[in-house]
Amino acid sequence: MTLWFEGPLAAFDTETTGIDVEQDRIVSAAVVVQDAAGGRVRTTRWLVNPGIPVPPAATEVHGLTDDHLQRNGRWPAPVMEEIGRTLAEHCAAGRPLVVMNAPFDLTLLDRELRRHRASSLDRYLQNVPLCVLDPRVLDKHVDRYRKGRRTLTDLCEHYGVALEGAHDAAADATAALEVVRAVGQRFATRLERLSPAELHTLQAVWHAAQARGLQAWFARNGSDEAVDPAWPLRPEVPAAAA
Repeated sequence: MTLWFEGPLAAFDTETTGIDVEQDRIVSAAVVVQDAAGGRVRTTRWLVNPGIPVPPAATEVHGLTDDHLQRNGRWPAPVMEEIGRTLAEHCAAGRPLVVMNAPFDLTLLDRELRRHRASSLDRYLQNVPLCVLDPRVLDKHVDRYRKGRRTLTDLCEHYGVALEGAHDAAADATAALEVVRAVGQRFATRLERLSPAELHTLQAVWHAAQARGLQAWFARNGSDEAVDPAWPLRPEVPAAAA
């Protein structure tokens, strides 16, 4: 029997104008598919003209400038449609979606679909079971007492995964996929008996607990920063509160 971390996976990642899921925009995205561990990777990329200026701080991260996006990027509406359909197709085919820090990328995609398609991610996934594997949540649960940061770069270093061209959507998606396989392999005795669907349900619980712990840490250190416990998608913010 093929274990879930050895079988087919599809990974999704975005690069954006910033870190506010309610206001910022997607400037590039990628979906990477691998049918088996060690197999050939198939990549679909999108480059987007977001319709708003790209802050210099964002360009410093991913290297995408206003000029480049205006000349080479596509309008957001058809891109968001294609991404929504692509993710739904992979879910329908039974491929778990690997999404590093899923509440960020999936929520941002949902808001872009609402903004440009008068739709939502849930509508694209109607009658299709969403199954997400988030390397950040998985790693933090199975190795909760390890000190240090858990960015994608940190996880790649810890699990011995090559990350070439960080902050490129396709490179990050590929690395996240390999990290998930590495987590599954290293902690097989704890994870191999769980199906991806069971892991999806458990990660929502694990993430909520992790969020509560981080919120308590902020409070002890005098910070009023809020930590959202929702996973893998944050609920829509009412218009009056947005």
